[in-house]
Amino acid sequence: MKSINRVRRSLSLVLAGATLGFSSLACAQADMTRIVVAFPPGGPVDFVARVLSDQLSKELGHNVIVENKAGANGIIAAQHVSRAAPDARTLWLTSVGAVAINPALYPTLPYDPTKDLTPVSLVVNNVEMLVVNAEAPYNTGAEFVEFARKGSEQPTMASSGTGSVPHLAMELLNDSANIRLRHIPYKGAAPAITDVIAGHVNGFFGDIPGLIGHINAGKLKPIGVASTKRHPRFPEVKTFAEMGFEGVDSDNWYALFAAKGTPSAEAERVSQAVRRALANPDIKEKLEASGAEAAGSTPEELSEVLARDMDKWAKVIRANNISVE
Repeated sequence: MKSINRVRRSLSLVLAGATLGFSSLACAQADMTRIVVAFPPGGPVDFVARVLSDQLSKELGHNVIVENKAGANGIIAAQHVSRAAPDARTLWLTSVGAVAINPALYPTLPYDPTKDLTPVSLVVNNVEMLVVNAEAPYNTGAEFVEFARKGSEQPTMASSGTGSVPHLAMELLNDSANIRLRHIPYKGAAPAITDVIAGHVNGFFGDIPGLIGHINAGKLKPIGVASTKRHPRFPEVKTFAEMGFEGVDSDNWYALFAAKGTPSAEAERVSQAVRRALANPDIKEKLEASGAEAAGSTPEELSEVLARDMDKWAKVIRANNISVE
């Protein structure tokens, strides 16, 4: 009988320990925020997420981890976050394409950014820069346009894919300068940049964080910024507006969204924490060194930016009959 009682006590202790363990795990998981990234580790969006997560964990008072859910041009990550609990504990850090461009590009998109997601905060601005081979004969965007107008061959422009921000930036320049650059889509920015460096294509509009290393190494030459102002890392490079080409303004911003139904108070709480994190000098320095510009916002400001860019890019896509298979 005594041995049976000892076994019973032992089982009770094991079960109690297991219950406590599961309870602790559940509490730990509840006291955590996840930043979902729709790209593999190592890319510019992933880099921003990891720089932000370290400081954001201090601002929120609990762990912030990064989860990579790549694939389907952001659709997998968007659906995952839209179906999460509406408590701002699961956030989607996305570039502009998946929320402001995809709705016009994909007629059967399985999510609606304005209905299925809750805006939280802008994180960074990433303006597009036109780069060419380091040995190219043109040194400014104006000279490149002149080359396109007078050259015997139609200049080629690489992009990271049909309907991507680099592609649409090219279309803005086409329309503003009244030229016809020939679009060469690639599967991502890396192979596009490789072929510009090799001289196989004439130029490429890209996010500065993805170009800065090649520019500093002397492999690419920046000749124009698609923005309303010059970039602080490249103050000598003129904007297209300064060169007489209005409307060539392309910002591949990154922003945080939560699930639909997230209370406005929760979105604002996280937004304030993001803005405090981005104001940290070390965080700002890391982002700016990469070529990104810290740009926190209120949820309302992000909502306005999203609506503006959805309208802007939809017009460009319709005007140029851009579609994806």
